Amino acid sequence: MTKIILASASDRRKDILSQVGISYEVMPSSIDEDAIQADTPAALVEALSAAKAEDIAERLTKNFVIIGADTVVVKDNSILGKPSDEAEAAKMLQMLQGNRHEVYTGVTLISVSPEGKGLIDTFHVRTIVDMIPMTAAQIDAYIKTGEPMDKAGAYGIQGRGAAYIQDIAGDYYNVVGLPISTVLTRLANMGIDLY
Repeated sequence: MTKIILASASDRRKDILSQVGISYEVMPSSIDEDAIQADTPAALVEALSAAKAEDIAERLTKNFVIIGADTVVVKDNSILGKPSDEAEAAKMLQMLQGNRHEVYTGVTLISVSPEGKGLIDTFHVRTIVDMIPMTAAQIDAYIKTGEPMDKAGAYGIQGRGAAYIQDIAGDYYNVVGLPISTVLTRLANMGIDLY
């Protein structure tokens, strides 16, 4: 049986894999994400996902599949990662409320067979999200729940943040943090069936 490794400590990504019935182990990457730069959001999330997956691959020998992923929110060409504090979370939510933004998730899949043959696939998925207008009181109350603090763009579409999402165009699970249908399709194209 091929070992599936999630190179992330994200509870959302773990939940998605569990939801679709995939057994996996968690091995969070220890890369310095701030050291990775790129010209576009798509290139950035791809580079980050690749660095995470490659970091874990270096620790293993063979017969594994690694899933590395990174998600960012983009508004007016500004990349919004996880807020560093409540003030930054408020600033992000003020920027997003009443507006349209994009969510990019980069994914890198690394497969090494029992014979040592390796395959790598890196890609990204983009989803457009429309957020309803929020009052300052709503933003403050939402931040006080703690939910925004560990999420790109300072909101969780799968949690209380759902109350402020009006519409999405694209993959919902991409916004959560892992475009699972695309991941499974790309793995199948690599000759890997997880079921």
